[in-house]
Amino acid sequence: MDLDWPGCRNVRDVGGLPTADGRVTREGVLIRADSLQYLTEAGVVAFRRAGVARILDLRGDGEVAAYPTPFTGTPLAVRQSLQDPADPDHGQPTIVEACIWMLDKRPELFAAAVKAIADEPEGAVVVHCHGGKDRTGMVVALALSVAGVPEDEIVADYYLTQSRLAGWLEEQLADEPDASKHPEMIEFRDTRAESIVAILRHLDAEYGGPEAYLRHGGLTENDLSNLKGRLVG
Repeated sequence: MDLDWPGCRNVRDVGGLPTADGRVTREGVLIRADSLQYLTEAGVVAFRRAGVARILDLRGDGEVAAYPTPFTGTPLAVRQSLQDPADPDHGQPTIVEACIWMLDKRPELFAAAVKAIADEPEGAVVVHCHGGKDRTGMVVALALSVAGVPEDEIVADYYLTQSRLAGWLEEQLADEPDASKHPEMIEFRDTRAESIVAILRHLDAEYGGPEAYLRHGGLTENDLSNLKGRLVG
């Protein structure tokens, strides 16, 4: 369900998705977003009306320092970068390879992000990075997988970001006069359904699936149970 938070372009509640056992994910529990730095004053008001109990900011130190949100440094916001400050740039030629590099490099950080969703006792958790597409998309996909949401529904949710950010991509391309840079910009800014499919296949092949990957990163059975309880009741 799309949410109208003026200033942000890619905000939605992932409640209402079906699970394999015939239930649905709960509304008002997990919200995915692009960076809250973009919120206007009206957007901040809309945010506060949404009953948010926790913000999970997946951006790195440099991003947060350069582009703080209205909530940076407040008790509401939790910092959970998916890369260690000592990590090099990924150096990968495609978005899929970059995402897989991040997952393989720091499973403990992805597990910590998912655990933060599980550990919040009540109210909505907002997960965001910059565009709300890749880092946010992976964390949300992992959480939904644990909740029992079928892969086709996870892929459909991921793909929604493409249309939400299409206008933004067009603006960025228009602002870059060097057309030789456009293919790389599109590669790392577009959100294709096949990208998350390839990422999920990697988790299957290398770890035995999303839940096994999160266990590899340090989540316990109790953590996974808490997450399921939060997302589906």
